[in-house]
Amino acid sequence: MRITPETVRRERAWVRERAPVVVPILNETRERLGRLFETDVDSVAPETYRREVNAVFADGEVAVNVAACVALLRDLDVAGDYPGFVVDEVLGRELAATVAGGRPLSLLAQATFHLVDVRVSGDETADGAGAAGADDLDAALAAGFQTRLPGWDWREEASPFAVSPSDEDA
Repeated sequence: MRITPETVRRERAWVRERAPVVVPILNETRERLGRLFETDVDSVAPETYRREVNAVFADGEVAVNVAACVALLRDLDVAGDYPGFVVDEVLGRELAATVAGGRPLSLLAQATFHLVDVRVSGDETADGAGAAGADDLDAALAAGFQTRLPGWDWREEASPFAVSPSDEDA
């Protein structure tokens, strides 16, 4: 595999166009997590998802890693599927974490990936037939972007753990 700037542009376009598949999974995940944590979570519109895809791909270091994971998962197939279970899970977790951003969001995205992955099958994805990594790719994109995007109350409020410069000892 060779990743070039053109590869990154191509994968960005593919991820943006994936909105009709990823956004419903993302929103279902937010609804489910909201019920589990007894909170309301804002849904995400396809346009919001596409804007955030642009933001992820605007950072070159992040973009090349996201593009590589996307390309690998799009092409990943293992005879019998099960022997490839570990590699598609690893790639999916890492893609979700990379999309979400640094800690603690990356860890939340990895945990969310597993929640989403057990609910998404290749049969439900738009082009899931034939590639073992296709459902993991959709799950990873949904988990990563759902974690990254606003809509969670705890992310909208100031953290009670933040220490401002005015709190320094004199």
